[in-house]
Amino acid sequence: MSDPSGILRLMSNGAALRLVQITNPHDVAAELRQELIDCWIAVTNTGGAAGFPFPPVKHDDVTPVADKLLSRLDPQQSQLLIAQVDGVLAGWVILNRDPYRLVGHWGTVHHLQTHPAFRGRGIGSALVHELRKIARDELGLEQLHLAARGGEGLEDFYGRLGWREIGRWPEALRLAPHDTRDEVLMILAPL
Repeated sequence: MSDPSGILRLMSNGAALRLVQITNPHDVAAELRQELIDCWIAVTNTGGAAGFPFPPVKHDDVTPVADKLLSRLDPQQSQLLIAQVDGVLAGWVILNRDPYRLVGHWGTVHHLQTHPAFRGRGIGSALVHELRKIARDELGLEQLHLAARGGEGLEDFYGRLGWREIGRWPEALRLAPHDTRDEVLMILAPL
């Protein structure tokens, strides 16, 4: 089956999972922009560690941050990978590459999200697997880095996908007076 605009897979329930790479801000249609914002709100407000640590968030909180991320899309520096199930946004992730030669051989993964309505279907895993291929085959990267909020089970999720913990910033994240978490530093190498 050919899919020139993205990668098409059939999920175990027969639904079509399509992964689409976007590298230009002009390729983000208004409808997709709104879906990304709505997904971010839903993920955050259901307890997801997606960049807004103090739910609830509203449209006015997320929109300027999403617009800033989208405005920085660039084929060599910042890429958006989205997952759609039967045409509906199911998740997304950002891959950034530093422009400086000293660290230009690695990329940083940001904001991996699966919409709550699609959790447990392998969307996050599919995004990470595809992002790894893009990083290696298209950008020539050798490793990926990310920072995850401790206490969320994210280390286990990423560990199952080949990532390993390389350090922690102890008690770096204060979510509430009696809820301080480590920030977990992880690496995926080689790609």
